[in-house]
Amino acid sequence: MRILVAEDESKVAAFLEKGLREEGYAVDLAVNGDEAIWLAENHPYDAWVIDILMPGKDGISVIRHLRRRKHQTPAILLTARTRVEDRILGLDAGADDYIPKPFSLSELLARLRAVMRRQRNTLCNEVVVGDLRLDLMAHTAWRGTREILLTNREFALLELLMLASPKPVSKTAIVEHVWDQNFDSGTNVVQVYVKYLRTKIEQGDEAPLIHTVRGVGYVLKGEVSA
Repeated sequence: MRILVAEDESKVAAFLEKGLREEGYAVDLAVNGDEAIWLAENHPYDAWVIDILMPGKDGISVIRHLRRRKHQTPAILLTARTRVEDRILGLDAGADDYIPKPFSLSELLARLRAVMRRQRNTLCNEVVVGDLRLDLMAHTAWRGTREILLTNREFALLELLMLASPKPVSKTAIVEHVWDQNFDSGTNVVQVYVKYLRTKIEQGDEAPLIHTVRGVGYVLKGEVSA
């Protein structure tokens, strides 16, 4: 999953980027409101994490602008302000949640999972397709009773395919949601990671789950029509 972080304090931005990447998220950073708007309008994100106090447009103005443009991406505001009125202003502007500073990474991760669950209209942290099960909180995957060990990037790819199932996901969408803006589009890294994933989730006599859709991308489902 791909997250936009808009934060002008370099130490806080580095903390967020490191923590989110370690959890398997692709992260793009913006250091002011105008850059945050440009990134949000030109790249698909699964969530935005936006500081209120930034140079140029503040976080509330950023959210208000993007909501007016009909962007519905879940948004969390970070704020050092403690007044209830400020929090209400942010929520009324279109933010889905807010976190007062200082905050723990574990709280931010929990709130990210919560706003993305609401966006997907699901109440749980588990995704199931056939006998394949993915625990979004524990970052674990199971094929029947067999646990599957995945890297963070493999987990992010599997999560995207399972959430989209039974619809196919294009290679472009995979790149946009699993890798950040520094991705080298000239490589075959998507095919390589799909191969890694197939090797791990399809062993022995287990039925294939990831199927190539010619000219489109990949789909994850248990049965494919001839």
